[in-house]
Amino acid sequence: MSKQRTLRLVVRSFAAAALLCGLVAAVRPIAAQQPYKVLDHWKLGGEGFWDYLLADPLAHRLYLTRGNHVDVLDTQTGKPIGSIAGLHGTHGVALDTAGKFGYISDGGGNAVVVFDRATLATVATIPAGTNPDAIVFEPATQTVWAFNGRSHDATVIDAATRKTGDPGDGSSSLGWKVIATIPLPGKPEFAAVDGKGLVFDNIEDKSEIVRLDAKTLKLTAEWPLTGCDGPSGLAIDVAGSRLFPVCHNKVMGVIDSSTGKVLATAEIGNGPDAAGWNAAHKLAFASCGEGVLSVIDAGAPGYPTIESLPTQRGARTMAYDSAADRIYLVTADFGPAPAPTADNPRPRPAIVPGSFTVLVVGR
Repeated sequence: MSKQRTLRLVVRSFAAAALLCGLVAAVRPIAAQQPYKVLDHWKLGGEGFWDYLLADPLAHRLYLTRGNHVDVLDTQTGKPIGSIAGLHGTHGVALDTAGKFGYISDGGGNAVVVFDRATLATVATIPAGTNPDAIVFEPATQTVWAFNGRSHDATVIDAATRKTGDPGDGSSSLGWKVIATIPLPGKPEFAAVDGKGLVFDNIEDKSEIVRLDAKTLKLTAEWPLTGCDGPSGLAIDVAGSRLFPVCHNKVMGVIDSSTGKVLATAEIGNGPDAAGWNAAHKLAFASCGEGVLSVIDAGAPGYPTIESLPTQRGARTMAYDSAADRIYLVTADFGPAPAPTADNPRPRPAIVPGSFTVLVVGR
């Protein structure tokens, strides 16, 4: 074989290899960067403000906390299924792994309210700390964790050894038992679990994340979030050992959940309050009150923001539906804010009656 022919074969081999590498590298970014868009608006109306919402992908349900009640929607039709009423100031919802019970952090009632997921009937009320806000179900220990915003602690409830019948102590807990109250170093915000017994929570006023062990019921780490101020929403990538807190200074932190190290910060919109995670495409989401859904590619170097989807002003809380690859956001139309007072220096703007809406986002 001549030297010239050999050289040509070598060049062609390198070119083919380069082309193959390029094609392989392009597969994930193309899938990951396929844009999301607003697919639908479900106008529900009603009165009052709202807080967190939660999707149940298997049951095709969406739980919306709305002041003194929780609305439940069918995610396939957008139609109301029912409501859990008689509450005092709801914040979040957590669901057990058996598909039987749900848990509501009723901040105004300083309690966790248990409901039957089949009937939506309230079956127990469990005293918590002051103003329980974020709430999660920890599957490895079958415990419920309510994070109390004003008493700066976490109420842990045993859901595994519950017995039916009157507990005989004058309460209405029906056997659900508070097994620990864990002090926290500041004001807790949203929480996340890894499914193996670890619970993580943002401490908003300290700009840090804490790690708690659900098996020992102890706080085991306190990690400062350098470059991430006032974290609120929190998402978790269990397989990749990453936490994604969204922060008031328009960034999403990328945190190693094993060490607490800040690996990166990604740009997001203004006024974030919730986060979500798409494990199939390694995408992290931040819903922002200015009216933007930020999408971050966590599988690409540098964690780039690949989309800033216009949504609607006030759409700062969200739920991700992993089965449908859909994001649900809630907001309403707003009127002018009332004049500030000494007791209320930053009053909320008035909600236009009947304008409460769910935005459905998908591909």
